[in-house]
Amino acid sequence: MNAEPADQLRLLDVQALDVRLTQLAHRRDNLPEHAEIRAVESQLVQQRDLLVAAQTEESDTAREQTKAEQDVDQVRQRAARDQQRLDSGLVTNPKDLASLQSEIASLAKRQDDLETIVLEIMERHETAQTRAKELAVRLDELQSQAAEIVARRDGLTQEIDAEVATVRADRSTAVAGVPADLLKLYEKLREQQGGIGAARLYQRRCEGCRLELNITEVNDVRAAPANAVVRCENCRRILVRTPESGL
Repeated sequence: MNAEPADQLRLLDVQALDVRLTQLAHRRDNLPEHAEIRAVESQLVQQRDLLVAAQTEESDTAREQTKAEQDVDQVRQRAARDQQRLDSGLVTNPKDLASLQSEIASLAKRQDDLETIVLEIMERHETAQTRAKELAVRLDELQSQAAEIVARRDGLTQEIDAEVATVRADRSTAVAGVPADLLKLYEKLREQQGGIGAARLYQRRCEGCRLELNITEVNDVRAAPANAVVRCENCRRILVRTPESGL
């Protein structure tokens, strides 16, 4: 294949722009903010689960407290009725009187036990409330942190995307000056060779595979016409000659 030396040099411009596009894509995909966002999102999931558990406990203990307080109130009302009967003097039968006094004493003990239970539940409820509030505050902090990181990531990706658009426009201009057959070969090699389809020959070294040409290869390249498209014997990339090729 033949191509004018100037067209081959343009191919190096295209290659440089393609390398830049690859670098930008890699940078965009590997911004530290991506990992930060994943880490914060994981914390958010855990925090939400903890908050739900705390809120559930808060709700459960609130119901327990209400039920226990109702039990206390029922016992208190029954004890008040029994005390009223006792104080009324209507119960005169010694056996009934003893039974009533025993029941009042039993209810007093029951009320005391229930009030102790209410206090214990109240403590658990207050602990759950405090825990839920703390977790809610932490969740808000994590959400703010996540929003800040997302905004930072979006700002960086916008900057990268803007540069990508500029580089692509430059590439379109550079490609327009490269013959179709040479460009086709370049694109094929670039796909096969990890993104590098053309390399400069610098001081007898291929900048694609970084290997120095042996004397036979140097003589072959030196003898090739200026418009001949030569290839590196090692990596098979297009080898572009320049005044610094060392020939």
